[in-house]
Parts: sequence; structure tokens; C-alpha cells
Amino acid sequence: MNNQPNASTRNLLDTAADNGSFKTFGIAVEKAGLAETLRGPGQFTVFAPTDAAFEKLPAGRLEALLKPENKAELASILNYHVVGGRKTAEDLGKWESARTVNGQSAPVKRVDGKVSIDGAQVTTADILSANGIIHGIDKVNMPSTKQ
Repeated sequence: MNNQPNASTRNLLDTAADNGSFKTFGIAVEKAGLAETLRGPGQFTVFAPTDAAFEKLPAGRLEALLKPENKAELASILNYHVVGGRKTAEDLGKWESARTVNGQSAPVKRVDGKVSIDGAQVTTADILSANGIIHGIDKVNMPSTKQ
């Protein structure tokens, strides 16, 4: 018997939507053209900024990112919040960095039992879905602009 309702049947995007704290993240994923990936069969670990995290962006930044002409930049930023495979907070705490889907590594720290990635604190860990795990974070991480 599965103790987590819908954990085995809901995909990452639907699970995030069900949570209620990731509305802006869901909109951004749709605008960036990444919805099919996060609904697909692959296993991913998603560090999803909460709605409050998106509110911390400088005024006008989110609106600019959501415009069609900024789709590539938005996709790069969102891919910086995704790691291949299914990683729990316990797994992450053993790492020094995480190789993100956008190709860059993000530093991981564990202090007093709390995990952070590139300075964003994991506020809600281990939200399970059929195709991965979501960790809610308290800031939108920005990848380096130099490759």
C-alpha cells in the first residue's frame, strides 16, 4: 500500500501543481517549453523555487523572463534547477556539488542537517512523484553566464 497519495502516478509538474507553492515555477516551465520533459518518463530531481522565491527576483525580472523572446534564457535558468536521477535530501547532503541539466555544477552544502544548493535553502524536501523528486527552495538560482 502506498502511503503517499498519487506519488507513484503523478509526474513532477502535476505534483508541483498539486503542492500549491509552485504556481510560478509551473508557469515558467510551460513558457520555457520544458513541460513535456518534466511530465515524461525520465527520473529527475527538481529544485523548484517556491512562489515566494520568485517574488524575491528584482522588479520586472520575472515578467521579462516569461516573454517569448527570452525562452532560451528561461530554459537555461530552469535547467539549472534540475539534476538527472532521483536524489533525496539525504543523498544530496553527501555531495559537494550537483551537475545540473544545463551543464553547470551547483555547489551543495549541508549545515546543521539542512541542505542548500547554490545558496538556496531546501525548505521542503523529498516531494515524491512518478518520475522524480521535488525539493522546494527559497530562491531562484541563476547559472553563470560564462560557459
